[in-house]
Amino acid sequence: MRVSAVVGTLPMIAVAVGVYVIGIAFTFYWSFTGSRLFPNNILVGISQYTRLWGDARWIVAVHNIWIFGGLLITFNLVFGYLLAVFMDQRIRQEDAFRSIFLYPFAMSLIVTGLIWQWMLDPNLGIENTMHTLGWASFHFSPLVDSNTAIYGLVVAGIWQGSGVTMAILLAGLRGIDAEIWKAAKVDGIPTWRVYLFIALPMIRGSLATAFVLQCVGVVRVYDLVVAMTGGGPGIATNMPAVYVIQMITSSQNVGLGMSAAMMMLAPVVIVLALIGIGRWIATRRKAAAFHREAAKA
Repeated sequence: MRVSAVVGTLPMIAVAVGVYVIGIAFTFYWSFTGSRLFPNNILVGISQYTRLWGDARWIVAVHNIWIFGGLLITFNLVFGYLLAVFMDQRIRQEDAFRSIFLYPFAMSLIVTGLIWQWMLDPNLGIENTMHTLGWASFHFSPLVDSNTAIYGLVVAGIWQGSGVTMAILLAGLRGIDAEIWKAAKVDGIPTWRVYLFIALPMIRGSLATAFVLQCVGVVRVYDLVVAMTGGGPGIATNMPAVYVIQMITSSQNVGLGMSAAMMMLAPVVIVLALIGIGRWIATRRKAAAFHREAAKA
């Protein structure tokens, strides 16, 4: 039985090692080389990283990812939890609502980007519709203004990602012991307080999972940007993933692109490390408390 299980996981292990581990190792190595159109083995130390952080386009991309990521993760977690609370009320046609909320996540980011590009286009979408209905003074075209284009991307990202956050948090809510809900009801605690101060801390694992998935999605955002703005107007919505692809393809600077890719990987590693450390500390505290109780007994 164990042999068959190991054999069954061999393809997954091979893909994980071959694609992810080896790929990341080569990316790390090439980030210290002077690779241009094709990778080479000419080591240049940290000069690629120095050039990277001296490039105004990269600075703009980093600034944009912080704005985009902060807003997207915050709103997706808030809206996702609100939707999860709504679904947790055992409403009618729950399966239909769940499918509707999850449908955007199943769509390609290219399709999502194109849909929202049309909706936010002043000549085709919401603004044009409002003008047709008689509101000639209505203006809503964030993508054409470099100061607001990033917020148009956030709107599309929320529409695409809040549904999967809802599914994760709903699973956490459904895993809470029914006796806790009964006890809160007997004590007369308002429902909103139960969900905010009792249920929410109890689904920390689901929140952590949703948070990590959102972080990974933010770091690798590319399709949505290309489909909606192409990084424009100018470089107003340029993102690190777009910068990496541009360096490797149009600019033919593999070394600089690889250094940018490693910088993109760093936040994900840091988040995972912090979560791992937090769980390790919590485990240690539980073990220490158990030993103290055992010593008292």
